[in-house]
Amino acid sequence: MIYTVTVNPALDYVLQLEKVNRGEVNRTNNDAFLAGGKGINVSQILNQLSVDNTAWGFVGGFTGKELVRQLNQKRIESDFVTILDNTRVNVKIHAEKETEINAAGPNITDQEITAFKDRLNDLKKGDIVVMSGSLTPSLPTDFYQSLLPTIKEAGAESVVDTTGQALLDTLEYKPLVIKPNHHELADLFGVTFDSSDVMLEYAQKLLDMGAQNVMVSMAGEGGFLLTKDHVYHAKGAVGTAVNSVGAGDSMIAGFVGTYYKTQDPKEGFRIGMACGAATAFTKDIAVKSQIDAVLPQIKVEQIS
Repeated sequence: MIYTVTVNPALDYVLQLEKVNRGEVNRTNNDAFLAGGKGINVSQILNQLSVDNTAWGFVGGFTGKELVRQLNQKRIESDFVTILDNTRVNVKIHAEKETEINAAGPNITDQEITAFKDRLNDLKKGDIVVMSGSLTPSLPTDFYQSLLPTIKEAGAESVVDTTGQALLDTLEYKPLVIKPNHHELADLFGVTFDSSDVMLEYAQKLLDMGAQNVMVSMAGEGGFLLTKDHVYHAKGAVGTAVNSVGAGDSMIAGFVGTYYKTQDPKEGFRIGMACGAATAFTKDIAVKSQIDAVLPQIKVEQIS
């Protein structure tokens, strides 16, 4: 089983109107509540790839019930810990410019944290746990890292989609894959890249530090995959990028879901690149038909 972890999911309240007049009453042309969260995005893509998965995290209150209802509608299996506080609501205003107002998130008690960690007792060899998204203010900053020893002891694989020192702190637990973009990779080591060769030298350092696979995404310019045996490159798909939200989650999901079925990182990279591009080319998380339409463009070349 693949488990996706979204500890701070949200109902995104999306408001569409032509213009926002500050200090006045504004009326929308359209509005909707949509279940959101980086781990939930991963689950949506896994479902499109017909890969069994279960969404974990925390939900509470009437907003949490609505979030779970929407996941059920999309046939996303979930096993959230129910908390006393309400799941947050983020406001997305689509007018002349897009404006987002994101809530910090609910308070999570020690008992609720313990209930979540009890979920890890069911893990077994071959399972994969994908952790992504922001933490609530009440969770310790090393919350994801604190789960890694238990996951490793169970013989399961871990993926933590994060950046900076938090990413480096996961490497001793040998994550299945990490996915910095080229800017994040440069920031990790405090350098700038004047060539792909230099960039790949630093990506190799992440392999040497413990990552099993390293994907370096470069938006429309494609990406690289480094494994313990080879380095691969894929050019970016051709299309109009209209949405950056969820593209990285989709890329992770494509890799993890495909690797789970095939144990082939190269094929995981190919599908991951297609999923990321398909989501970038649509206003929402991509569906199977959109992924299939992009897939023929993704050609993976072994460069070493």
